[in-house]
Amino acid sequence: MRFRNALLLCSLAATVVLAGCSQTTSTTGPAPEGQKIATNQIFSGGYGAVEDHGYAVPAIPINRVDSRFHRQIVDYPTKERPGTIVVNTPNRFLYYVLPGGKAVRYGIGVGKAGFAWEGEAYVAWKQEWPTWHPPKEMAERKPEVAKYVEGGMGPGISNPLGARALYLFNDEGRDTLFRLHGTPEWASIGTAASSGCIRLMNQDIIDLYSRVRPGKGAKVVVQQ
Repeated sequence: MRFRNALLLCSLAATVVLAGCSQTTSTTGPAPEGQKIATNQIFSGGYGAVEDHGYAVPAIPINRVDSRFHRQIVDYPTKERPGTIVVNTPNRFLYYVLPGGKAVRYGIGVGKAGFAWEGEAYVAWKQEWPTWHPPKEMAERKPEVAKYVEGGMGPGISNPLGARALYLFNDEGRDTLFRLHGTPEWASIGTAASSGCIRLMNQDIIDLYSRVRPGKGAKVVVQQ
């Protein structure tokens, strides 16, 4: 009898412990229903030739680009909500924040000395195969581009904005004149060579463009 009572007490104690574990586990809570957490991976095979809206985007010799700058999904714990774009200028990375502490990371080219900038903005609008209008200040430095200030350079493979452009505005709704855009100059990724805008390989800007929905919610944070 004593043995049976002792066994019963042990069973009750075990039940309490298990119940406690279940309660502790449940405080973390399951992932929100329907939310998919991306798996870390690298997309080095995503830089082949692309036919896009009638334009032939050439393949990139991606083996000649440092693998750090290949598009990939990485761990990225941040307080910024999914959909935010974070530009890490010193490390030449752009992060598109995903749920679950992940992000899509792209290699970028950044502004050279004297053209760097930092702060917050948002993607007000975006354009496929944009027309390039260099600012007057650039035309003063480079007279050969002055003819494009008014009429602009039409879209094409040699256009400095590449296959896509995202236009950044400040909280007051004013154009910052800074862009996230493609570039035909894939070798400039990982360097500081632009006039302040953030450039991505054309295959990468096409991918980023497809993820971004313009508006105040499309926050962009530029870090120096």
